[in-house]
Amino acid sequence: MLLELLKLFDETSHIFNLFNYITFRVGGALMTSMFMAFILGPYFIKYLRDKQGKGQPIRKDGPEGHIIKKAGTPTMGGLLLLTCIIISTLLWSDLNNPFLWTVMLVTLSYGLIGFYDDFLKVSRHSPKGFSGKIKIILEFAIALIACWFLTGIFPSGKEGFETGLAIPFLKDFTINLGVFFLPFGCLVIVGASNAVNLTDGLDGLAIVPVMIACMSLAFIAYFVGNSVFSDYLGIPYIPGSAEITIFLGAIIGASLGFLWYNAPPAMVFMGDTGSLALGATIGSIAIMVKHEIVLAIAGGLFVLETLSVVIQVISFKLTGKRVFMMAPLHHHFEKKGWAESTIVIRFWIITIVLALISLATLKIR
Repeated sequence: MLLELLKLFDETSHIFNLFNYITFRVGGALMTSMFMAFILGPYFIKYLRDKQGKGQPIRKDGPEGHIIKKAGTPTMGGLLLLTCIIISTLLWSDLNNPFLWTVMLVTLSYGLIGFYDDFLKVSRHSPKGFSGKIKIILEFAIALIACWFLTGIFPSGKEGFETGLAIPFLKDFTINLGVFFLPFGCLVIVGASNAVNLTDGLDGLAIVPVMIACMSLAFIAYFVGNSVFSDYLGIPYIPGSAEITIFLGAIIGASLGFLWYNAPPAMVFMGDTGSLALGATIGSIAIMVKHEIVLAIAGGLFVLETLSVVIQVISFKLTGKRVFMMAPLHHHFEKKGWAESTIVIRFWIITIVLALISLATLKIR
């Protein structure tokens, strides 16, 4: 929006040329969403607390300390995140970019699913939302539409590129998935969405790894959207994809502002409204920039949390025994006596290391 308006002043002052640089607009989007979150946070929290009363329902089968420490904390903080992200993106981005509209629609659609789930939990005073089967069907339907739309956006100069899967450490190499691209893309988006949702179980645990994953994706999106960098690094060149960095900058800024209120002890939880939306966002962007496997590295913490649940369920059904004291993984360490802040900070450290490894794959080819 600002970009379109300021183009009118390009000829009168060279200072407005700054807005043509993506890096400048990323910084603008980041600062805008961050200060919006800082300023609007207290008002959102007060509104949510007044409307929800008892706050987010706490699972009775969860760690004992949660019932005492987290009772009464309002949820649906994802509304604050999404508000700041969307407004900032609309202000600083090129609104003619199809990648941008695709990821915004995915984010808002998953946010709506999460909002309805949170609403049912709060209104019923129960940790159970609406049907898991219906939720998954809706998630796959949205992901399918997004993936189908993306196949029409990708450049078609290279045969099979729009349905290709890039392999880390291999230069200029992609596997053409053909008709399997759509189910694969759906699995990436739905899987990432629910993985972030599973991770969001402790104060500040999910929001920082999301930020770090977004930072990695921002570098990747900028590189693949630049013909010089993509040629130098031997990664796919995707015209227009660099504009996604504006959206990622807005997420990082909003997440920093939200962390101010979500840090232990949390004043607000993001809820499914935030976790489902942010997870779907990083999944869809990974598909757009052709780095789905790299996302699995940068977001390795989300993968570990999800695997812990899968392993726990399979083990219990087959043998009647549990591998972990409790799943997801962060609850296992809570049961072992680790302090919540210890788990959160150590998981952040793991995410930083994994993000650095993911970025290293760009050069090691």
